[in-house]
Amino acid sequence: MSDGTCDGLRTLLIGIDGASHEVLAERGESVVPNLTALLDRGSSGALESQIPPWTPSAWPSLYTGVNPGKHGVYGFLAFEGYDWDVVDYADVKAHALWELLSERGFTSVVVNVPVTHPPTAFDGALVPGYTSPESPTCHPSGLLADLEAELGDYRVYDDSTDPSDDRAERIESYERLLASRGEAFRYLADRFDPDFGFLQFQQTDTVFHESPEDDRVVDAVYAAADREIGATIEACDPDVVLVASDHGIGPYDGHEFRANSFLRDRGDVATTVGEGGMPSWTSIARNRLQGDPAGGAGDADGSADASGNSAANGTAGATALERSLAVAARVGVTSQRIERVVKRLGIEDLVLRIAPADAVRAAAEQVDFPASRAYVRDRIELGVRINLEGREPEGVVPPAEYDAVRSELVDALSAVETPDGEPVFEAVRPREAVFDGPYLEDAPDVVVVPNEFDQFLSASLHDEQFGPPSEPWNHKLDGLIAVAGDVDTSVSLADRFRATADGSRTAADSPAAGDGSPTGDTHREAAHLFDVAPTVLATFGLPAAERMDGDVLPVVEPAGVERYPDYDPAADGPAGAPAATEESAVEDRLADLGYLER
Repeated sequence: MSDGTCDGLRTLLIGIDGASHEVLAERGESVVPNLTALLDRGSSGALESQIPPWTPSAWPSLYTGVNPGKHGVYGFLAFEGYDWDVVDYADVKAHALWELLSERGFTSVVVNVPVTHPPTAFDGALVPGYTSPESPTCHPSGLLADLEAELGDYRVYDDSTDPSDDRAERIESYERLLASRGEAFRYLADRFDPDFGFLQFQQTDTVFHESPEDDRVVDAVYAAADREIGATIEACDPDVVLVASDHGIGPYDGHEFRANSFLRDRGDVATTVGEGGMPSWTSIARNRLQGDPAGGAGDADGSADASGNSAANGTAGATALERSLAVAARVGVTSQRIERVVKRLGIEDLVLRIAPADAVRAAAEQVDFPASRAYVRDRIELGVRINLEGREPEGVVPPAEYDAVRSELVDALSAVETPDGEPVFEAVRPREAVFDGPYLEDAPDVVVVPNEFDQFLSASLHDEQFGPPSEPWNHKLDGLIAVAGDVDTSVSLADRFRATADGSRTAADSPAAGDGSPTGDTHREAAHLFDVAPTVLATFGLPAAERMDGDVLPVVEPAGVERYPDYDPAADGPAGAPAATEESAVEDRLADLGYLER
């Protein structure tokens, strides 16, 4: 197996999902020697993320340099009315860095970057990352087969990292996956000899969702990523290295706020049982009752379930159970109460064996989107959507009442306090105070920012509005930026900067309203997620795109601002994009990590 060498790599961008100075400091030089050395010889600081600071929206913002209002992705789900699908690259309505570089004659190799499937044509190679299916379409066509012929089986997702698995097996699975990222990049860099490289590591975030308190596993993941970073820098010897994360991560010591329960109790959310709304029983069945994120219910096509029984054999029982659970729900027995009952009776295995997702979904209290006035459709979006007439298929709020309803929601959410008397949100804003662009209409109407990202926002319906956080660790705003190599490392990235006419930054305030700022304040502290793309362009002597919301970081000489070709969805979107992502496996993985509350 060739590990690859490359000549002429001008700029290498390394993405480390969830990394921060605090996380790296916890690991120490003995665990991450290459990253420690890079930070020591370069300039580094906190990288403020956007709202929402989650993978599917933040990485597109990083690689396009624009806020979600300009690229159109606000969370893991893309909505059309009340229907939804997991987002993919067809939902990103802005040019990525590698496309802009290709337009100017530069070649790129991109490996494992989230929300890049299916890829577009450009000068170089791309292997998609998170939200793509296993065996993803790569660019150029046939690349995955070439990659696997050279390196062996290539996976997008972990094959065995459930917390209940043996620790050694989990570590081995993580290490195997992380090694494949570096090996794939170096192989492709050797083959394509790129000017720009983008290598991303996702398990540095995943491990905190799966094993946040197990330092040995976390250390092993970061050590494995660090080894690949060191090997890649040694093999490719780039002129400039940038390390960036899409957000930070840390413990959530506050409360879980069930926003739809709050809205239900206010009269904004109508509920239903049966079809409609976002399901909640799947996560109960998989995560609470069974303790197995992989699930156990059989497929609808009659394939065997975890007990060895066919789903077809359980159809009659599931139908009867569905009717029984639905009746129970209609008389006030919610899915949470059902959970307590089945656990007390010790029939978890029976329920999981004979009740497929459709059966338990029928018994769950769910948000009735068409009948509701306002609701949270996806907690990752960090916001409330108004069921507006003329926009939603069955909207109930007349356009003339939109402003009044939204102001009422802003006031109500701003006043919410935890059981300890602390505000749940540090900011509640109308969407145009946080986003701007042609896809503003796709955003939630009211944007909420959890207080210090210590309060966990949930879209699930429960009897109570508050509870303990569903996940002990989750995302924080401050990520990491580091730049080393042929740049001015004497400049600190921890200072405050303001964009000037030529795209450079000076110490002062910088406008932030409408660019993903969490509070709509009139300044940004230090570096921002949107700054990465224009900074990468500047390392090639290229101007920032006029529509970018970020600025060139002061370690790199700016090259001004210029209008690039406008994004045309018909011409620039992925050719032959599938109508839907291979949903089941991707959705299951997102649900396993707590991203989808199903």
